[in-house]
Amino acid sequence: MHLGPDPEVLKSLSVSKMPFGKYEGFLLKDIPVYYLEWMARKGFPKGKLGMQLETLLVIKSNGLEDLLRKM
Repeated sequence: MHLGPDPEVLKSLSVSKMPFGKYEGFLLKDIPVYYLEWMARKGFPKGKLGMQLETLLVIKSNGLEDLLRKM
């Protein structure tokens, strides 16, 4: 039984790039929290990218960036 965050999701946050917008081309993990908060107010995109950005907001808002450094 696995407890804790899915390592594959964490890895994807460390290697996937933002496909559009102000931070196009940036690794998802490097997008600042203020932009993620703005995007949350506007509505995250549907699908995998939306899940990744929402997960990233939770991680960064709770001071859990160390989870990303281990990937």
